[in-house]
Order: sequence, then structure tokens, then C-alpha cells
Amino acid sequence: MGAMVSPDTAHSTSSRRRISDRIAGIKPSATLAVDAKAKELKANGRPVIGFGAGQPDFPTPDYIVDAAAAAVHDRANHGYTAAAGLPELREAIAAKTKRDSGVELDASQVLVTNGGKQAVYSAFATLCDPGDEVLLLAPYWTTYPESIKLAGAVPVQVTADESTGYLVTVEQLEAARTGRTKVLLFNSPSNPTGAVYPRKQVEAIGRWAYEHGIFVVTDEIYEHLVYDGVTADSISAVVPELADTTVILNGVAKTYSMTGWRVGWMAGPADIIKAASSYQSHLCGNVANVSQRAALAAIAGPLDAVEEMRVAFDSRRKKIVSLLSDIPGVECPTPQGAFYAYPSVKALLGRELRGVTPTNTVELADLILEHAEVAVVPGEAFGTPGYFRFSYALAEFDLVEGVSRVAKLLAEVR
Repeated sequence: MGAMVSPDTAHSTSSRRRISDRIAGIKPSATLAVDAKAKELKANGRPVIGFGAGQPDFPTPDYIVDAAAAAVHDRANHGYTAAAGLPELREAIAAKTKRDSGVELDASQVLVTNGGKQAVYSAFATLCDPGDEVLLLAPYWTTYPESIKLAGAVPVQVTADESTGYLVTVEQLEAARTGRTKVLLFNSPSNPTGAVYPRKQVEAIGRWAYEHGIFVVTDEIYEHLVYDGVTADSISAVVPELADTTVILNGVAKTYSMTGWRVGWMAGPADIIKAASSYQSHLCGNVANVSQRAALAAIAGPLDAVEEMRVAFDSRRKKIVSLLSDIPGVECPTPQGAFYAYPSVKALLGRELRGVTPTNTVELADLILEHAEVAVVPGEAFGTPGYFRFSYALAEFDLVEGVSRVAKLLAEVR
């Protein structure tokens, strides 16, 4: 017979919060929520076209899949391995970083994580104490502020808009800096805007951070997806003095169409990576070995498949910018990287559409989903109301059909 619970004990337990304040304060991923809603409606028979998910629509290249298939049959991959990652994968990441970014790393300066999201979270958990401030360039990826807050730090938003191509200035950063500023989060090419910082501006921001002793966390996961001859310059390569205070985040998800394989990494100063590795040893241990073997094949292999995907994205980029720019009330800067367009729709707010007057982009996105059967992510998810994020990582036919539906509906705005 189980022990009896006294009324006093039962009352005490029921009066406590069931969910911690830390976890209760997390906002669910808006991009995943939009994607899930689109899939749910599709499953119910509605012809929804989704522009929500930041996921390439190409299959993972065959040579990577073949490496994973071989790894399944290798008993060496059936047990625990080093928490920081397979030694050969860490070596390959260091070599790849030198090849692609011009940043010298030792394998000991690399931690393999369960996707890029864990790398983001682990970076802030390792660097930040409660009350530390992190300068967060907006529009920002929806996961960034949640990871910062989970570490006990405070995100300080620094916002750029379409008038500057979504690029913040050193002057804006300096105005936001306080005695509690510890980290600058830098993302180029950007999710959600597709903006790419030119080398001169990267250097100016890097030197500013170095002069003020500010750590830099730089997310470079879209490094290979750039267009119009633009290059994505790594901030610690442009400003080598930052080497001891910069953490690079990256992964195989976007470059090699491997979102489901869940392999990312953080790389930087040896003491920071050692501390983050200790944390990971308790959090989850090693990343799945088969996925690590697949990532090794991707990183060590040719970039031919990557270039094919980039060319296809470039074609879609031009198409979606043209179509969106033709819609009255929509202003769409041309993105230079990633696979997102981030148009302003501020001119459409506060105007009547199908009997409703949306006052924000959440409400307008709901109208578009209901009446045009198109799913887009409102700018509120990225810290900047008045915008939509369109991912163009979908087939060109669906892209054209989806934007055409949106254009037809928005033509009714009064």
C-alpha cells in the first residue's frame, strides 16, 4: 500500500507553480508554429502553401546519405563517444572553417552540438551570467532572445529597417552599450532578412567590439548562400584581434540540406569550448554518431551540390522579390543571402480587408492564411512588427502560386 499524503502536504504541493518561471517564460518558435499550422490545414484537405519553415526543399545529397548508411553498420557508432564530438569531425570542422572563413582553429576549439539551436543556447549558457546584456541585432531569428533569456541574460534590441537594408551601424551599437554589455550577437547572412554585412561594416563593428572588450557570438550558418557576387565575411577573420573573444556558430543544416540530421557546432577560444563541452557532457552527451558521420562526409566532400542549391535559390530569390514588389503597399528589399525575403507591409495595416481592419502583422497573417490559404511568418516573431518573412525554400511553382494568392487578396485592401 502506498504512503498516505497528508492534507497539508497535498495543499502545499498544489499551491506551488507547476512550471518554472524560466521555462514558462519561453515563447514557442513562431516559425515552427506557422509551419505546423500549415501542415495541419493541408492534412485537413486545404491547399495551403507555406512560406514559414527555414528548410531547404532539396534532398540531402546522396554521398552524405551513403556515408550515414555505412555508419549504421559500423559497431563503433553504436555506443557512446566523446561528448565534444568525434575527433575526426572536429578536425574536419576546423579545416572547413579555415577553408571557408579564413579562421585558424585547432580541433580542441570545436564542440559538435545537436543542431545549430543547441549551439546558440550553449554559447549563451557558457558566456553569460544573470544580468549580463546581449546586444541583439533586429530583425532577429526568433530563437535568439529566448536562448539569451534562458541563460539569465538580458537581450537589448538594436533595430535596423528597410531604409538601411536591415544593417545596424556602430553608432546604434554604441548608443545601446552599457556597463553590463557583455556580448554582441552577429548574424550575417541574416535570418530573417537575408541581409549581408559588407566587409567594411563588419570590420567597423568588429573593431568597436574589440575596443570595448565585448564578446562576439557570430552565427554563420548561411555562409554559402550568398548572391550577386557578395561574400559573407567572418568577423574574426576580418578583425583577427577578436580571436580570443569570438564564438562562431555554424552547422550542416542549411548548406547541405540536412535540417533533420541535427548537427551544428560552436567554435572559439579553447577555455570557452572546454566549458561548453563539460556542460554538454551533462546535458546530452554526444550527438548521434550516425549523424556525425554524415556531417563528416558533407564537410569533407565537394561543394558541387551546395552550388546547385545556391543557384536554384538565387532564381527563386529574384522571382519572389519581383512578385512581392509588384503588390501595392509592399516594399521588399532584395536579400543578398540566405533564402528569405522580408518585405515591409506597414502600409497595409489599419486598412479594411474582408470586413476586418488588421492593426498588426499577426492579424494580417491570419487573414492571409484564412482567405488566401498561404502561411507567412509575421514580423512580431522577429522583433519588428510590420513585416512578413517569406522563405523561398520551396518549389518555384508553389512560390509563384502562393505570392499570387497573396497579391490577389491584398488587392482588396481598402
